[in-house]
Amino acid sequence: MTNAVDDKSIVREYFNATGFDRWRRIYGNGEVNKVQRDIREGHQLTIDTVMSWLEADGNVKGLSICDAGCGVGSLSIPLAQAGALVSASDISQKMVSEAYQRSRVALPTGPLPVFCTSDLESLMGWHHTVICLDVLIHYPQDKAADMIEHLSSLAESRLILSFAPKTVFYSALKKVGSFFPGPSKATRAYLHAEKDIVNILESLGWKIERKAMNKTQFYFSRLIEAVR
Repeated sequence: MTNAVDDKSIVREYFNATGFDRWRRIYGNGEVNKVQRDIREGHQLTIDTVMSWLEADGNVKGLSICDAGCGVGSLSIPLAQAGALVSASDISQKMVSEAYQRSRVALPTGPLPVFCTSDLESLMGWHHTVICLDVLIHYPQDKAADMIEHLSSLAESRLILSFAPKTVFYSALKKVGSFFPGPSKATRAYLHAEKDIVNILESLGWKIERKAMNKTQFYFSRLIEAVR
């Protein structure tokens, strides 16, 4: 349990300090290096996949959606632009402030997402859909299981998660140090076996509806949609 608490503190401190500047650039439109551009493109693939799933269902407008771990608003903003009622949160106050400022530019006439600073376990509310992208990579399996269980308690009909899949290839990549190259190693990177994530979801009464794998050279994310 101590390790899990330490991970949370590390993540909060990192994304309120050096990590904030780094990832704000990656998730922005400015000039970045080759590795950062690759990660930006991979993350955008995940955002685009989620939006395509929601739009295919044809009911985004007016839908209550929780974006847990919103970062700089990469998903919250397009959701709001599509008419969803978005509650967005992040463990980093700096990330939340950046997301709010970006949403004011992207949505000059509103309505804006409702932003707050919070870790996943402290979130409250009841939403049609709960989405948590690229967050579980920062936490070990036992802590991830607790987070998924809590997110499940907030979701009425749908839960969408992404995680770095634990495979032989990606485990080897992490071991040789190519996983999150360079200074981005400021936080621990945890891989999760897909079967473990699926087992957690199914034990909570969810049924797997869609899956996708988004990857570039330095970014890889398994995306799962679960429904009741």
